[in-house]
Amino acid sequence: MNGCFLFWGRKVLSVAMPMLMAGLIAALAADVFEPEAGELDKLAAKMDSRPLAMGPSITNRAAWELAAARPDLRDIVGQAEQQLKTPIPEMTDDLYLDYSKSGNRRRGELVLFGRRSRISLFTLAECIENRGRFLPALEEIIASICKERTWVMPAHDGDLGNFLGRTVTIDLAVAMLAWDLATADSLLGDKLSPQTRTLIRQEIDRRVFVPYRRMAAGQQDQYWLLSNNNWNAVCLAGVTGAALTLIDSPKERAWYALAAAHYSRNFLSGFTSDGYCSEGVGYWNYGFGHYAALAETVRRATRDALDLLALPEAARPAAYGAQIEIVPGVCPAFADCDVNARPDPHLMAYLARRFGAPFTIEPGLLQTRAGFYWTALELAGDPAPVIKDREPWPEPGAPRTWFKDATVLICRPRTFTENSLAVAIHGGHNAEHHNHNDVGTFMVVVGNVPVLPDIGAEVYTRRTFSAQRYESRALNSYGHAVPVIGGRLQKTGQSARAVVMESRFEDAEDVISFDIRSAYDAPTLQRLERKFVYSRANRGTLKVTDRFVFSEPTTFETALLTFGRWYKIGPAALRVADNGKAVRVIVDTPPGTLLDVASDDIQEDLAARRKATRIALRIDPPVQAGEMRIEIVPDP
Repeated sequence: MNGCFLFWGRKVLSVAMPMLMAGLIAALAADVFEPEAGELDKLAAKMDSRPLAMGPSITNRAAWELAAARPDLRDIVGQAEQQLKTPIPEMTDDLYLDYSKSGNRRRGELVLFGRRSRISLFTLAECIENRGRFLPALEEIIASICKERTWVMPAHDGDLGNFLGRTVTIDLAVAMLAWDLATADSLLGDKLSPQTRTLIRQEIDRRVFVPYRRMAAGQQDQYWLLSNNNWNAVCLAGVTGAALTLIDSPKERAWYALAAAHYSRNFLSGFTSDGYCSEGVGYWNYGFGHYAALAETVRRATRDALDLLALPEAARPAAYGAQIEIVPGVCPAFADCDVNARPDPHLMAYLARRFGAPFTIEPGLLQTRAGFYWTALELAGDPAPVIKDREPWPEPGAPRTWFKDATVLICRPRTFTENSLAVAIHGGHNAEHHNHNDVGTFMVVVGNVPVLPDIGAEVYTRRTFSAQRYESRALNSYGHAVPVIGGRLQKTGQSARAVVMESRFEDAEDVISFDIRSAYDAPTLQRLERKFVYSRANRGTLKVTDRFVFSEPTTFETALLTFGRWYKIGPAALRVADNGKAVRVIVDTPPGTLLDVASDDIQEDLAARRKATRIALRIDPPVQAGEMRIEIVPDP
């Protein structure tokens, strides 16, 4: 699969039903969509008589000659030629059932997305070249995909209801495939055979439009319509984009646009009021990226009559990407996030234009394209207007970002240098989207290297989104820089949360203090507070102090995580290094105690594809009260 045409966040594509259900908005009855009287006719009157063109037609040779010179499209024809030499990978029944039998997602998804990526590749190559070379292969893969038992991903068909034909539901993969097929049809038009164009419409109607209308009527499970995580935005974008591109009736297209406006508010409600995305940076790219694509498509289809990005509740989530970087190129890997995730530059550039904010794309980053439909929309021109009465866009290079509602703090140095220290601190609670049990965790960056990182997501398996999720040492609190109390890890649930006790932000230093006692079911625990002090003096310093009181002597330990190497440099000091950067860690324990340091590897299949080491810092012997102080400074 060519990375240019992956959907935002496809490396972290999708969550399974158990995690999805945890993100649902509580509702006692179905949310049936019924437009107000006259609303459909009013919007339909503002729409074109023909469906939305998802980019310039293949007959617009001037547009495609310009497109062929773009860096991100320059190699498309060559890549498509290579695919012509490769047989279509077969999605067999055995391969589909592999997940239900073994819990392995990779084998089936590799084939599934390998098949579907050919749609965008052959379509764009044909539009650029216009010689008919890629049309037979495109029609062949479309016919093959339309013969599949189901378009639902194996991981989202737990009871095999779709595979066995008992039901027809829409998941992330179904919605995006529908939009890809509709985009191919829109760009190529009559270059495709009548049989293929009819097949596209019949299959999308059966597999997408019919179940979606049933969902909106409350006649079918409304799971992602009511969800406030990425599923809502992604599925709505795919369904609505396909509808606005394929359906002839302006009134019916208006219904889909209004339904998207209605149900997408659930997605926006999943952000804290200050715009924090608890799913992490990768899922913001994926979820909010598709919300932006949905908004742009609806705006164009309605001739600016309906602009979902201009909703007041969309402004702060839109600014998340401009605030989440710790230093350039490095973001927190909290929750199920890839350690290398960063705000998608294509999405950032689009949002900056819409909100009238300065933003420069770094050279080369345009190679990470957003998606087939985004490429098509972009080639169509029609620049979106700046949103009026918008909230101020965050200033670049701010010394800190404080997501007060999410209790997440990012502290940056006065001047970014190759040896300056920056930190990200997570309070939060243990029922967040894609949650890890990590109340009170932190990560430390030197230059642009997370020397003490959050180790991020594990490779998804059936266990990841099941009742056994927190058996994973990458997802439970063992794999995070948080205390272990009397041998007990943090518990799961919204009641396990950080409560802000003190917050003070100044030019010289930032201070945040949390009460994190509620995160532990430890019978002797009476008090547990964690205080962070970040100083910008010199190259930066972080001090972490844990204060605790127990009803009787109890073991206490905390931890540091690293992908690098560590060694002791004194009785209560150690050095941790990774990728040419290092920190020195000095630990103070209560009077009459010693520091016991031990380490072990996190034996999980991490998405980072690196071995993570947990460094345990233990107080010996057990104590009844006191504090542990950790000071972290850059080491040359």
